[in-house]
Amino acid sequence: MYFVREYAAEGGLISYGPNYDDAFRQVGEIIGRVLKGERPEDLPVRQVTKIDLVINAKTANSLGLPLPAALLGRADEVIE
Repeated sequence: MYFVREYAAEGGLISYGPNYDDAFRQVGEIIGRVLKGERPEDLPVRQVTKIDLVINAKTANSLGLPLPAALLGRADEVIE
């Protein structure tokens, strides 16, 4: 199990972690606000709230692991 989506895409079984595209978007918003004149110390601290579950079904099949339908249904992405 990994925390970065790319590891599951490259053959890892599962990744569960922050959506880095969303995190980078938040960073861009903060930088934009600073460039428009807001003081960094006046900006709120932000935290990634979008967490992705990625399952590599191909790896699970090669390991002989059955994946429950409920788990597959909750996944944000299933790699076949």
